[in-house]
Amino acid sequence: MEVEVNLGGKKKPTLSQAEKAQLRESLKEEGTKETKAKVPTKVERKPPSVIMPNPRDERILKEIQKMKVLTPYTVASKFNLRLSIAKDFLEELHRQGVITFVSSGRHLKIYKPAAA
Repeated sequence: MEVEVNLGGKKKPTLSQAEKAQLRESLKEEGTKETKAKVPTKVERKPPSVIMPNPRDERILKEIQKMKVLTPYTVASKFNLRLSIAKDFLEELHRQGVITFVSSGRHLKIYKPAAA
Protein backbone atom coordinates (compact mmCIF):
# COMPACT_ATOMS: atom_id res chain seq x y z
CA MET A 1 0.00 0.00 0.00
CA GLU A 2 1.58 3.22 -1.24
CA VAL A 3 0.51 6.61 -0.01
CA GLU A 4 1.43 9.74 -1.94
CA VAL A 5 2.08 12.74 0.29
CA ASN A 6 1.71 16.21 -1.13
CA LEU A 7 3.78 18.72 0.82
CA GLY A 8 2.96 22.25 -0.24
CA GLY A 9 0.86 23.77 -2.93
CA LYS A 10 1.32 24.33 -6.60
CA LYS A 11 3.91 26.94 -7.61
CA LYS A 12 2.73 30.22 -9.07
CA PRO A 13 3.40 30.66 -12.78
CA THR A 14 5.83 33.36 -13.86
CA LEU A 15 4.48 36.52 -15.43
CA SER A 16 5.24 35.36 -18.97
CA GLN A 17 3.64 31.98 -18.29
CA ALA A 18 0.54 33.67 -16.86
CA GLU A 19 0.30 36.00 -19.89
CA LYS A 20 0.59 33.09 -22.32
CA ALA A 21 -2.07 31.11 -20.42
CA GLN A 22 -4.38 34.11 -20.46
CA LEU A 23 -3.78 34.54 -24.19
CA ARG A 24 -4.59 30.86 -24.81
CA GLU A 25 -7.82 31.16 -22.81
CA SER A 26 -8.95 34.24 -24.73
CA LEU A 27 -8.16 32.54 -28.05
CA LYS A 28 -10.13 29.44 -27.04
CA GLU A 29 -13.13 31.61 -26.20
CA GLU A 30 -12.94 33.25 -29.63
CA GLY A 31 -12.69 29.85 -31.27
CA THR A 32 -9.47 30.53 -33.16
CA LYS A 33 -6.25 28.59 -33.15
CA GLU A 34 -3.22 29.87 -31.30
CA THR A 35 -0.50 31.17 -33.55
CA LYS A 36 3.07 32.16 -32.82
CA ALA A 37 2.46 35.64 -34.22
CA LYS A 38 -0.02 36.41 -31.43
CA VAL A 39 2.56 35.87 -28.66
CA PRO A 40 4.44 39.08 -27.89
CA THR A 41 8.11 38.96 -28.83
CA LYS A 42 11.09 40.58 -27.17
CA VAL A 43 12.42 43.77 -28.70
CA GLU A 44 15.96 43.58 -30.05
CA ARG A 45 18.24 45.98 -28.19
CA LYS A 46 21.55 47.16 -29.49
CA PRO A 47 24.47 47.11 -27.07
CA PRO A 48 25.44 50.52 -25.69
CA SER A 49 28.01 52.45 -27.66
CA VAL A 50 31.57 52.81 -26.41
CA ILE A 51 32.31 55.79 -28.66
CA MET A 52 31.62 59.23 -27.21
CA PRO A 53 29.40 61.38 -29.44
CA ASN A 54 30.79 64.64 -30.78
CA PRO A 55 30.10 67.29 -28.11
CA ARG A 56 29.85 69.96 -30.83
CA ASP A 57 27.09 68.18 -32.77
CA GLU A 58 24.07 70.50 -33.09
CA ARG A 59 21.48 67.70 -32.74
CA ILE A 60 23.03 66.51 -29.49
CA LEU A 61 23.29 70.04 -28.11
CA LYS A 62 19.60 70.69 -28.91
CA GLU A 63 18.58 67.49 -27.11
CA ILE A 64 20.69 68.42 -24.08
CA GLN A 65 19.18 71.92 -23.94
CA LYS A 66 15.68 70.36 -23.79
CA MET A 67 16.53 68.26 -20.71
CA LYS A 68 15.92 69.80 -17.28
CA VAL A 69 18.45 67.68 -15.38
CA LEU A 70 21.51 65.88 -16.71
CA THR A 71 22.88 62.86 -14.91
CA PRO A 72 25.11 60.14 -16.32
CA TYR A 73 22.16 57.73 -16.32
CA THR A 74 19.80 60.04 -18.22
CA VAL A 75 22.44 60.84 -20.84
CA ALA A 76 23.41 57.17 -21.20
CA SER A 77 19.74 56.21 -21.67
CA LYS A 78 18.99 59.02 -24.11
CA PHE A 79 22.01 58.50 -26.38
CA ASN A 80 22.50 54.73 -25.86
CA LEU A 81 25.93 55.09 -24.24
CA ARG A 82 27.77 53.22 -21.55
CA LEU A 83 27.64 54.90 -18.16
CA SER A 84 31.39 55.56 -18.06
CA ILE A 85 31.24 57.18 -21.50
CA ALA A 86 28.27 59.31 -20.40
CA LYS A 87 30.24 60.54 -17.36
CA ASP A 88 33.18 61.55 -19.57
CA PHE A 89 30.79 63.18 -22.04
CA LEU A 90 29.19 65.29 -19.30
CA GLU A 91 32.60 66.38 -18.00
CA GLU A 92 33.61 67.42 -21.51
CA LEU A 93 30.41 69.42 -21.98
CA HIS A 94 31.02 71.08 -18.60
CA ARG A 95 34.57 72.05 -19.65
CA GLN A 96 33.17 73.60 -22.84
CA GLY A 97 30.54 75.56 -20.89
CA VAL A 98 27.54 73.90 -22.52
CA ILE A 99 26.23 72.64 -19.16
CA THR A 100 26.67 73.87 -15.59
CA PHE A 101 27.43 71.81 -12.50
CA VAL A 102 24.62 71.72 -9.93
CA SER A 103 25.48 69.20 -7.23
CA SER A 104 27.23 65.95 -6.52
CA GLY A 105 26.99 63.11 -4.11
CA ARG A 106 29.33 60.24 -3.49
CA HIS A 107 28.91 58.68 -6.95
CA LEU A 108 26.56 61.01 -8.83
CA LYS A 109 27.10 64.39 -10.45
CA ILE A 110 24.13 66.47 -11.49
CA TYR A 111 24.26 69.09 -14.23
CA LYS A 112 21.80 71.38 -15.95
CA PRO A 113 21.92 73.06 -19.35
CA ALA A 114 23.70 76.42 -19.32
CA ALA A 115 21.57 79.49 -19.75
CA ALA A 116 22.04 80.49 -23.37
